[in-house]
Amino acid sequence: MGLRFAALVGALSLSVPAVAQIRPPLVLAAASLQESMTAAADAWAKKGHPRPVISFAASSALARQVQAGGKADLFASADEEWMDILQKDGLLADKTRSAFLGNRLVVIAPMGKGGQVTTRTLGKTLSAGPLAMADTDSVPAGKYGKAALEKLGAWSMVAPHVVRAENVRAALALVERGAAPYGIVYATDAKASPRVRVVGMFPAASHPPITYPLARLKAATNPESEGFRRFLLSGEGKAIFRRYGFSTR
Repeated sequence: MGLRFAALVGALSLSVPAVAQIRPPLVLAAASLQESMTAAADAWAKKGHPRPVISFAASSALARQVQAGGKADLFASADEEWMDILQKDGLLADKTRSAFLGNRLVVIAPMGKGGQVTTRTLGKTLSAGPLAMADTDSVPAGKYGKAALEKLGAWSMVAPHVVRAENVRAALALVERGAAPYGIVYATDAKASPRVRVVGMFPAASHPPITYPLARLKAATNPESEGFRRFLLSGEGKAIFRRYGFSTR
């Protein structure tokens, strides 16, 4: 009995360090990736890996977090600009940056409300009341939206009525609650919500291409991070994002 107990204690003591080493990677992901990146993490976990921990926020906020020394393993941004900044700062692992997703920019209204919005009626319609947008100075969705409105000659009319949200999902929430009659979000955000509908779509040529780059951070220490990055870029991984309305590259 004593020998068997000692053997059991010894086995447990040997297994503790191994279990402690199996920790999940931390992924910083743009707010618009909530459903799709969560589904990808679930699929990775089903393969026997630790499920990645995902922190969702505006790409700008996440990039600044990395600049400030915040620890993370992967970063998925909603635009190339914030990834460019981190690369210039030397914060990305070499040869791990890839553009893997695309999106479309749309105008939404609460379900059952709001008429169709065209490029001809854009300025007049969106300036009639509060327009929910992600911050137009720093958040990718807001910057894309501002660029599109400027290109289409509607920004000067619309700008005084813009309600700036901290990220694209916060802008979506304003429209869902009826706090704003219209909002500008990604097509995938509209697809994720049963409480809004798409009433207009911006021409792709009216704004810079919407591209989501992915990279491993130089400070990454988790051995699972590279495997998950490769999974996201694989055919199986990209198929998950297509189910949620993203285009893949």
